Amino acid sequence: MSARIIAVCGLQSEAKAIRGGYPGIEVLAGGGDSARLERELAGLLGAGSALVLSTGLGGGLDPSLPVGAVVIDGDAALVEALIAALPTAIRALVSGQDSIAAGIEGKAELRKATGAAVVDMESHIAARVAQRHGASFAAIRVISDSAHEALPPAALVGMRPDGGIALGAVLFSLARQPAQLPALIRTGRHAGLAHKVLRDVYDALGRSGVFLGDLGQFALEV
Repeated sequence: MSARIIAVCGLQSEAKAIRGGYPGIEVLAGGGDSARLERELAGLLGAGSALVLSTGLGGGLDPSLPVGAVVIDGDAALVEALIAALPTAIRALVSGQDSIAAGIEGKAELRKATGAAVVDMESHIAARVAQRHGASFAAIRVISDSAHEALPPAALVGMRPDGGIALGAVLFSLARQPAQLPALIRTGRHAGLAHKVLRDVYDALGRSGVFLGDLGQFALEV
């Protein structure tokens, strides 16, 4: 029997990539609404034991890591199993915060303050709820914008609360600042690559059998 897994991400497009690689996995898209994400994840964990994975795309903070790099962090036993299944992944600190880290200087400051290699908007919440429920936790993040890249304004308004794309807001931003188009195209291209890597990650996890068996193999160290 397979362990029950809850994958927490930000976007519906990430959820689609995850399910495409690992059919049947439970996925919760936060959509940038931290309070709702915390409430809904707590409800899912209250319904039964599970592993919690904060997953999807992330902003690079380590200047040495390129777009498409996979970074894993979390509880020791679960991280060991994930690294064994994903040998090209990098074990490094993943940081979560409630806002998007968009600028190069802001990323550098966050790197200096936390030592993290990647930042996202879900890992801090997922880790907190998992700890509260005694659930094993890991973050699996694919870099979609490197430490050397700033996200354009249109990319910052593109997420709806349900994790969908707010196309109207993106187009309005682009109409107001058309000079951001090249950066927006670059951001979209890199996000497309990262989504492909994300799907491949979950395909590899499914084929590896890492989640077969009970949750005891990933017991928290106390």
